[in-house]
Amino acid sequence: MQIRSTTAEDRDVFVDTMFTAFARFPDPAAQTWSALEMDRGLLAVTGDGRPVGTAAAYSFELTLPGEVVVPAAGVTAVGVLPTHRRRGALSAMMRHQLAEFRERGEILSVLLASEALIYRRFGYGPATYSRNLTVRRHQAAFAVTPAVTGSIELLRRADCGDILETLYDRYRRTRPGALSRPHHWWTSGAGQPPISHAQRHIAVHRDADGVPDGYASYSLTEPGTLTVDEVIAVDDEVSTALAGFLLGHDLITEVVFQRCPSDDPLRWQLEDFRAVEVGGDTDWLWVRLLDIPRALTARGWFTDGELVLDVDDPALGEHGRYLLTVRNGEADCVPTDREPDLSLDVSDLGSIYLGGTAPGTLVRAGRIRAHHPEASSLADALFRAERPPHCLHWF
Repeated sequence: MQIRSTTAEDRDVFVDTMFTAFARFPDPAAQTWSALEMDRGLLAVTGDGRPVGTAAAYSFELTLPGEVVVPAAGVTAVGVLPTHRRRGALSAMMRHQLAEFRERGEILSVLLASEALIYRRFGYGPATYSRNLTVRRHQAAFAVTPAVTGSIELLRRADCGDILETLYDRYRRTRPGALSRPHHWWTSGAGQPPISHAQRHIAVHRDADGVPDGYASYSLTEPGTLTVDEVIAVDDEVSTALAGFLLGHDLITEVVFQRCPSDDPLRWQLEDFRAVEVGGDTDWLWVRLLDIPRALTARGWFTDGELVLDVDDPALGEHGRYLLTVRNGEADCVPTDREPDLSLDVSDLGSIYLGGTAPGTLVRAGRIRAHHPEASSLADALFRAERPPHCLHWF
């Protein structure tokens, strides 16, 4: 078995192998694979050169706590043909890929896990979470009538791509856990709505000066159900205005808001708390640190303190102990031989990195070992973010 990098000439065989691994066929009308970066792809090939596995990465930016934006490799298209599974191809590709990320100088990588049991083995941990909110329209009265400070314009997806791209880019720079959506994704329709060019109604909110400051992408998915792909807004007031518009739609019985963050205030804004049904609660973005000192010093911090982290990285055969020191919102992280406060796997460090998973939760779960009673609460205070991280982007 050999792992080799791909070039532009490998696109067709890569796509065919990838879809075959997932027992699917490429849809000529879809553009989901048009954003593949073939200089970041890998093929697992047999001795006679036959491709049996794929892995790839996108070049994204990830917003960290403190509104810090860093490059992030987005792992995708990982699959092995059913005829060649359990032979080490997946492990070989993943380790080869991690080495390439480091050669590029990238400090972290991210993915969406199709199966949760696979990716912890390679150092990834769930770091953001998502859920759907289903609102029964006849119970959807607001406890306090939202203030009207702007206007809403109804457009078609085909007529407002530039507005969507601009607003999403403005939003993602302020939300920890959010990924960039490169321009060529929007132009080629490489993704799920509203990136894709599938027909959607778009409600664009404009401020008092007529400048767009939020949007909602939605469609009628079945009789009586209005499904909202996403709501993007610069602040809670705009988000509330868009929610009110959607909940006021005629001839529907429920509105399903997809992929909502854990701090979405909608349930608390309605008179009837039980008008909202929470479902689809799941992990979303998984994070893997590749350079621990650089990653920890890159993000913003909101509490001063010191913490010694003893980190095990079985996937790369590494083990390190680091002194994390935070003063006035900035961190220093250096190797140390001091006694550890916490011992943890690199996958669990990925889970707590963005502030969406409290270290204390993983201590209670037995995943992180706290070496003294104060270590857990100190870690909780240090690793918190200004708001829960959230990722909308599918890749």
